[in-house]
Amino acid sequence: MTTRIALIAHDHKKDDIVKLAGEYVDTLRRCDIVATGTTGGRIGEAHGLTVERMLSGPHGGDLQIGAQLAEGRVDMVIFLRDPMTPQPHEPDINALVRACDVHNIPCATNISTARMILDVLTLRLTQQV
Repeated sequence: MTTRIALIAHDHKKDDIVKLAGEYVDTLRRCDIVATGTTGGRIGEAHGLTVERMLSGPHGGDLQIGAQLAEGRVDMVIFLRDPMTPQPHEPDINALVRACDVHNIPCATNISTARMILDVLTLRLTQQV
């Protein structure tokens, strides 16, 4: 079964998530990736990854990913949030993070935790070979 990972980033974190995806591109190639609109486009273009793109976060993309998560179709979430900039769709963001907690889905909201999750995923995928 293929791991399905959601990649999301606020505007000021998009460069960070594109760089992170580049660091783990070999691992991500072995996963199904879902992402919010702009983030998914940038990751796909930069690294040649196939990304299922939802709407942008402010237009409901966070909620679309949350719905998939609640249906058991997302295994982990990397959501690089910008804690210094108010977000107009903050309730949607909180709902997604809460859904991760309710459904016991790993959720990284910063680079350090994202690397830890991706390191473990890389190790697990390597052991499956």
